[in-house]
Amino acid sequence: MEVKLAKTAGFCMGVKKAVDTVLDVARHRGRERVFTYGPIIHNPQTVELLQTRGVVPVDTIDKIDDGIVVIRAHGISPAEREELENKNIKIFDATCPRVARVHSIITNQVALGHNIIIVGDREHPEVTGLMGYAGDKGVVVTDREDVCKLPQYEKVSVVAQTTKNMEEYQEILDVIRKKFPVVEIFNTICRSTGKRQTEIRQLTSEVDGMIIVGGKNSANTRRLADISREQGTPTYHIETVDELNSIDLCKYDKIGVSAGASTPNWITDGVVDYLLNYKDGKKARKLSGFYNLWIFMVRTDIYSAVGAGCLSMVGMLLQDITINIQNIIIAATYVYAMHTINRLQDSNFGRIRGSFRETAYIRHRRTYMTSAAVALIVSLSLAFIEGIVPSLLLWLMSLLGIFYNIKILPSRWRLKRLVDIPGSKNVFTATAWAFVAVLMPQLAISLEITPGTIVTFLFVFNIVFAKSALSDMMDIQSDRLVGRETIPVVIGEKNTRRLLQGVSIVTGIVLVVAFLAGSVPSLSLVVLISIFYIWICLGFYDRKARFSNIALEGMLGTNNVIAGVIGLSWFVVERYWA
Repeated sequence: MEVKLAKTAGFCMGVKKAVDTVLDVARHRGRERVFTYGPIIHNPQTVELLQTRGVVPVDTIDKIDDGIVVIRAHGISPAEREELENKNIKIFDATCPRVARVHSIITNQVALGHNIIIVGDREHPEVTGLMGYAGDKGVVVTDREDVCKLPQYEKVSVVAQTTKNMEEYQEILDVIRKKFPVVEIFNTICRSTGKRQTEIRQLTSEVDGMIIVGGKNSANTRRLADISREQGTPTYHIETVDELNSIDLCKYDKIGVSAGASTPNWITDGVVDYLLNYKDGKKARKLSGFYNLWIFMVRTDIYSAVGAGCLSMVGMLLQDITINIQNIIIAATYVYAMHTINRLQDSNFGRIRGSFRETAYIRHRRTYMTSAAVALIVSLSLAFIEGIVPSLLLWLMSLLGIFYNIKILPSRWRLKRLVDIPGSKNVFTATAWAFVAVLMPQLAISLEITPGTIVTFLFVFNIVFAKSALSDMMDIQSDRLVGRETIPVVIGEKNTRRLLQGVSIVTGIVLVVAFLAGSVPSLSLVVLISIFYIWICLGFYDRKARFSNIALEGMLGTNNVIAGVIGLSWFVVERYWA
């Protein structure tokens, strides 16, 4: 089955602003309660997750007496705003700028004496807010018949609900122009809405079936589903990936996926991953055995273990240490154990429906925990054979890894666990990998830290840090919602990109200078390929709509394997062909 994901799928600008606002407020609220007047966006899963962060949606202002209130993206009427301002509460306005623009238009046109015709859904909260600005000068119409029932106004201004169907709006405008002599029309439909609707019309002509992902109470999502059906394409409007289990998809060779403006990325990603790995019960998806094995290894973190082993081998070669298979096994088993244990300990794991690892980890929890325990025992046992110093240090690193997600300080403290330290996940992960892949082999031979060891440590740290940060850039929405403060969450996507580019350039320069200074062998010049691959991964991220999350994760982890292949090839050439 071929899957085509719409480029416009996911949060629009206004929704992203609203969610970011409420998350920032929740993060810095102290002991104050946080409310949203109505659900912040029309997506039940997002609202549910926000409630776990202490953000409570209320349907009436009477329920808010103190604390903080966030005005949702749909906006509110002037009367409601005044009522909130008269209470002893702090107000944060997350009204979509496009909706605020319509408020301004209505205010100006009412001042000119115009009657306001609002084209939209009467019960929609955005329209309720717009009517508040129009007052007794406003009227709502939903179709052409409503226009025919209107009295004969002298001067009319027309605006539309920002998520209105553009074709329907044009049809209604034709009737309005014929009925009223003086009409001023404003195209207030959001550009994002127009793009999504246009893309749906184009996408439906390229696929056999269409999946629209988003809240059943989301007007813009329902319109996308309606437009898709109007094109004659079998269409399914779902809220979560679980609903796909009841749909017979085996009759579709090409299927399109789009999502409403209030649908989080992780839900859409889960749908895409499901479709890409869909089996109809009669025959498996036609993919090579190698690809299926690769996907399995990525899903189970075995691929991370292989990557750690590869970096261990490269680390020994860059330090001019004889390759020791024992060190490679220590790195692979330690990384596998720590990754698996931390996923199972993470209290947030499983709260985001759609993670490609989630189902397997939940269903086979005991198996994963047993395999992680065995891997940890193997790594610690081999480290003991290596020597007392490597063994003690690996024990220390293992304890830090195990306690990473465990509460070690009182609940009243903001930083109760190591994971609560902003950006710690990315830094700790890269440090642990570099320690076990670079320092362990060196400390087994000598306690001396050479310039080559420092350079190699920097190289491995950068490779792993880049992979970790890029992976978290893909998960930034879900990480923000559950309160996981990764580097991308703390400094933003653009700054994370700049950071990765800067660190990569510095690491590349260090590798070249270190070779010229005689601190590392010529392999340091060859592994610049891995530095360049980081920039390729940034390109993968820019084109993420073309790949499933599991494929992107695998592409990021492939850099570790590339480094291993480079190191092994260099070793063979140097030893047997030089």
